[in-house]
Amino acid sequence: MNKRERFLAFANFETVDRVPRHARYVEEFRDTMTKHLGNDPLVHFDADTGGGEELRPPDDYEPPDYSAYHTEYIGKDLFNIDQIGCGHLGHGFHHFTEYISPLRNAQNFRELEQYPFVDQSNWMDDRMRAAAEEAHAAGNYSQIFVGHMYENSWQVRGYEEFLMDLLTRREWAEYILDRFCANNLAVAVAAAKAGYDCIATGDDVANQNAMMFHPDLWRDVMKPRWAKVISAAREIKPDIHVWYHSDGNIWEILDDLVEIGITILNPVQPECMDPVTVRKRMGKRLAFDGCIGTQTTFPFGTPATMQQTVLDIAKALDARNGGLMLSPTHVLEPEVPPENLVAFFETCDKLDWR
Repeated sequence: MNKRERFLAFANFETVDRVPRHARYVEEFRDTMTKHLGNDPLVHFDADTGGGEELRPPDDYEPPDYSAYHTEYIGKDLFNIDQIGCGHLGHGFHHFTEYISPLRNAQNFRELEQYPFVDQSNWMDDRMRAAAEEAHAAGNYSQIFVGHMYENSWQVRGYEEFLMDLLTRREWAEYILDRFCANNLAVAVAAAKAGYDCIATGDDVANQNAMMFHPDLWRDVMKPRWAKVISAAREIKPDIHVWYHSDGNIWEILDDLVEIGITILNPVQPECMDPVTVRKRMGKRLAFDGCIGTQTTFPFGTPATMQQTVLDIAKALDARNGGLMLSPTHVLEPEVPPENLVAFFETCDKLDWR
């Protein structure tokens, strides 16, 4: 099987030649693995990752200047502003940053309306289409991330401020959500028109034990917006797969995710939800991408425990017949022993299907 055939078989719960697998790395750990392997791990392991390109802005596009929202931080070491206007203040600890929300001090709705949200409605899809064609020609699957919705909203407004808005002045929260939903919709529709195999979505809406807010609030506010995005893509390409990410325990909204069209769930964090229990509940309605803990097995296990973990989950979830892509449940950090990563890929590739 080539990568595209394997991906589609996995996502459709059909027989695969081997379990698809992949991993992501922070730069420091990627450098460590390059020294350990004598080659870049992204090349060495030939992971099952899809190809794709985002929409691109018109040639005359000028990104908004968000510096006025961060005057007290401009010029500080390790400070930068991302493409949605959120500030990031580094403290020297790898990729972790302190979020500085540009609308954290907003006092009236007019300030939200004046905020220069990026509008992707007129962005170009030429590179997106070319990337899908290139991926398919190479035997790879095509996938594009359409964006966050809840996460981007709280990052722009402020975490506590946005949660308070949801409860006390819903129109503020919904206004911001709608601005990001519009961009998600534009990307999803463009990807469907370009023939992408999968669109990736998601928001971290749970902690280790439960949802970050009542599930009914998610159903009222986030669910219909994601449903709108997915429905628009499916109207164009009915068989497009939809990958959804949320860390933590999202047990309470699993049926909702399937209802709006999610077909692949990531990362099915074993420290929060038992993948076998989730599979028993959801059956073939949800394929899994993840399942190997980055809070447990990857940093604190041994090659032997890694091998056993991969073997156990592949057997329990009947990986031979699709529905399982194995991967770390988050980006791999510097404390992961290189031998554990090698054991992960080697075990995935040597699973005995007999």
